[in-house]
Amino acid sequence: MADMRLAAVAEAFRRLRDANPNPTTELEYASPFQLLVAVVLSAQATDKGVNIATRKLFAAAPTPEAMADLGENGIAEYIKTIGLFRNKAKNTAQLSRLLVERHGGEVPNDREALEALPGVGRKTANVVLNTIFGEPTMAVDTHIFRLANRTGLAPGKDVLEVEKRLLRRIPKEYLRDAHHWLILHGRYVCVARKPKCDECIIRDLCLYKGK
Repeated sequence: MADMRLAAVAEAFRRLRDANPNPTTELEYASPFQLLVAVVLSAQATDKGVNIATRKLFAAAPTPEAMADLGENGIAEYIKTIGLFRNKAKNTAQLSRLLVERHGGEVPNDREALEALPGVGRKTANVVLNTIFGEPTMAVDTHIFRLANRTGLAPGKDVLEVEKRLLRRIPKEYLRDAHHWLILHGRYVCVARKPKCDECIIRDLCLYKGK
């Protein structure tokens, strides 16, 4: 797959920014801890489904202390509509306890410390570092992986290669919000089966042969 020219990459993000100047996650949260839990729960689940479950979960247990007290079985009752809920309940209970024990109940601004928490991998850590702490990280999910390869923005054979190439190829002024623009574009326009090329604001820049 060919690479989109760097000038076209910059123009693509200029258009995405003009269309949506303040993008954000569609997950609902009221604190860094709640975002961390929501992202852990969102693996192989929709943001909409996670939000329905977490509205009641966060009302019952808004803090790491309260979540740890609720425990694995208590958490499972609130999230059983979400895929893999038993394992996610276990991870959420454990990461809540570790936040209290290791970090005074605060979400750490540190990749290594985040990835040491149960259920938190590189992608989840990137979402938290970007959304909460404003770091120019790139959490490559299935939408971004597909879009980066399909359009020529940053083709790569795996998510880590795509992540590193996006960080190199996207102009610095766009990096803070690039993750959100790409997820939203992949979720609603550059969809998996039948991309909506006629609605796409970067169609003329894109290298997808099927457009």
